[in-house]
Formats: sequence, C-alpha cells, structure tokens
Amino acid sequence: QVQLVESGGGLVQPGGSLRLSCAASGSIFSIDVMGWYRQAPGKQRELVALISSGGSAIYVDSVKGRFTISRDNAKNTVNLQMNVLKFEDTAVYYCNALIKSRPFGSSWSPYWGQGTQVTVSS
Repeated sequence: QVQLVESGGGLVQPGGSLRLSCAASGSIFSIDVMGWYRQAPGKQRELVALISSGGSAIYVDSVKGRFTISRDNAKNTVNLQMNVLKFEDTAVYYCNALIKSRPFGSSWSPYWGQGTQVTVSS
C-alpha cells in the first residue's frame, strides 16, 4: 500500500504565503512525476504544478511567478511554496505521485493524497 499525506493548508489573507507538504510512504520502489492539483467549489480539479524526478517543473499560468514546487527524492516528499496568494487560489489542494511499488511485476500507478484546504480571505 502507498499513502500520500498532505499538510500545511489553512486560512491566509490575500498577499500572504503558505507552504504545502506531501509525504509518500509505504511500498515504494520509485517515484516518477509528483505534483499538486486543486479543486475549487463548483469547479473541476486542475493541475497546479508538476515536478519530475530530475527537478524539472511546470506550472499552470495562473500561478507562475508566485508558486514554487520542489521535492526531496530521498524523503519521498514534494512541497508547494505559495506566495502572493489571491482569493482565486482558494481550493482543496491535492498531492499526486506516479509510483512504482516493486522493481518487477508492478506498473506505474497514480496515487492521491486526501487533500488540504487552502482558504484566502480577508
């Protein structure tokens, strides 16, 4: 079994910062891409940022220059530093990772965390 556990959400004023963290644990042989998605009320889940095992990152246009994704391959963690937060960043943020549980006999499978609420409000 593989688990992804997020932390770091909360309530913040516009212009403020939050740092989300996600730790993967369990039966893990290797992790490929890790990322963050978010879902606002009444909207579909959307990609926020992805980072490869080599550290290459991509961002949705709306967060470029404000959010930074990073990972620690030794600890199986991925973080999202969110700065200059806006009202429209309010959403449940989900961690995602593409994981291979065994070197042989298993395929790459996507796993999700339970989500952490980020609320930007004055």
